[in-house]
Amino acid sequence: MTKTERLTHILNHFNAQQPEITTELNYGSTFQLLCAVVLSAQCTDKRVNMVTPTLFRQFPSAKEMAQADASDILPYIASVSYPNAKAKHLAAMAKKLMEDFAGEVPQTMDELTSLPGVGRKTANVMLAVAFNKAAMPVDTHVYRVSHRLKLVPKTADTPEKVERQLTRLIPGHLLSRAHHWLLLHGRYTCTARKAHCEKCEIAQFCPSKTV
Repeated sequence: MTKTERLTHILNHFNAQQPEITTELNYGSTFQLLCAVVLSAQCTDKRVNMVTPTLFRQFPSAKEMAQADASDILPYIASVSYPNAKAKHLAAMAKKLMEDFAGEVPQTMDELTSLPGVGRKTANVMLAVAFNKAAMPVDTHVYRVSHRLKLVPKTADTPEKVERQLTRLIPGHLLSRAHHWLLLHGRYTCTARKAHCEKCEIAQFCPSKTV
């Protein structure tokens, strides 16, 4: 089976099972989604969803958060990973949104990555989820699953290289959903500690399967 054939089978399976799919983060606005994605770096969505309700009640938009210091934000996010750095990022990000973008989250890669705490992966999540653009955010799950399925070569040894490979391979109209399919497959089935091939619904298409 060629890589193209393997990818077609995998995408067809996921599209049949999960035609409508999006992030597991909870949010009420584009700004809140951006905050949640920043908080989710090296942290579980479950943990982020535990802290954001009180955070967003206190700082529902960039306007309110821009008036806060990192020390004001820290108590609300203390249980996430790297809370001190993320509190600083959120405070600075909100201020820049107010100063440069009238409080609105921008919709281009360059503008998004100009915001404190927003790297390429976070920007791609915003493009895909908030703005419904063809984008492929590559986190640890997408990176791992892409390699195990041999959708990308071993030389794709950085998230950005994996992103470029997948963007070339996957049709644009499926790209953003494919990100979620690969991510959730990595989160719940093809996990870092162990690939649960015995319960994997796409094992027949996987060159790395162990059963």
